[in-house]
Amino acid sequence: MSSIAVIGLGAMGRPIAHNLLKAGHDVVVWNRSDAPAEQLVATGARRAASVAEAMHAPVVFSVLSDDRAVAETFIDSGVLSQTPAGTVHVNLATVSAGLARRVGAAHAEFGVGYVAAPVFGRVPVAEAGALNILAAGEDRQINRAQPFFDVIGSRTWRLGDRPEQANIVKILGNYLIACAIQSLGEAVSLAEGAEVDSGQFVELMTSTLFPGAVYAGYGSMIAERRYQPAGFTTVLGRKDLQLALDAATDHDIPLPIGQLLRAVFDQAIADGHGADDWAVVAEQQPR
Repeated sequence: MSSIAVIGLGAMGRPIAHNLLKAGHDVVVWNRSDAPAEQLVATGARRAASVAEAMHAPVVFSVLSDDRAVAETFIDSGVLSQTPAGTVHVNLATVSAGLARRVGAAHAEFGVGYVAAPVFGRVPVAEAGALNILAAGEDRQINRAQPFFDVIGSRTWRLGDRPEQANIVKILGNYLIACAIQSLGEAVSLAEGAEVDSGQFVELMTSTLFPGAVYAGYGSMIAERRYQPAGFTTVLGRKDLQLALDAATDHDIPLPIGQLLRAVFDQAIADGHGADDWAVVAEQQPR
C-alpha cells in the first residue's frame, strides 16, 4: 500500500480518489468544502486539515478548476515552503502553458517535484479508471506517479520533460473538439434544411467516415438538442479556447478558426447557455 494525497474533490477528483482507495492505497484528501471529503473519509480516506498537511504525502494529485485556483493554492499561499523536499506534485488540471512554467519553477525552488498530467475523459471515464493521462516532466518524477496513473487511467502518454508540453497537448485536444462541435453544428443544420433526418445523418457519418467518441457523442447531442446535464460547460470550453489562442500568440501561430469560435462561444454564453454542455454552441447555427 502506498500513500497519496488528492487535493480538489470536484467532479473528476472524487472518482480519482475513490479508485485509488479501491486499489488499496492510503489516500489523504483535501477539499475547500467539507461534504466531498467527508464522503471519501466514510469509504476509508484520511482527511487533511489543510493543503500544507496534504502536501506531506510523498505523491500528491491536485484536480483544481483553472489557473487562478492553482496559483492561489500552490504559489500565492506559500505552501511550497512547508512541503518536504522530494514530494512530487502531479497537477491534473487543464492550465495554461505559462502557468505550468511558473508553477514548475516555484516547485523547483523548494525541491518539490512537479509533473503536469491533464487527462482526456469525462466523469464516467474517470469513474471507470480509464482516463488517458498526458504526462510531462522529469522521467524520475513521472515514474513515481506511474503506479497511481495505472489505477486511474488506461494509458499514460509521456510527452516531454517540460510540464507545459502536456498542457499544450491537452489544450489542443480541447481546441480540436471545439472545432468538431462547430463543424457538426453546421452540417446538421444543413442536413435539417434539406429535410434529412439529423439523427440518421449523424449515425451514418459516425458509422462510416468519422467514427469515434467525439463525433458520435457530440453529434447525437446536437441532433437531439440535448445539452443537459453538461459533461463540460460552455464557460469551461470558452476558457480552454482562450488557452489555445494565448498559446498560439506565444508561438506566433495563427488560429483563424479559433478566432471565429471565440465569437461563437461568447454569443452562446451571452444567450444564457454558459452552464449547458459546450455542444450547445451548435445552436448558434440557424436550424
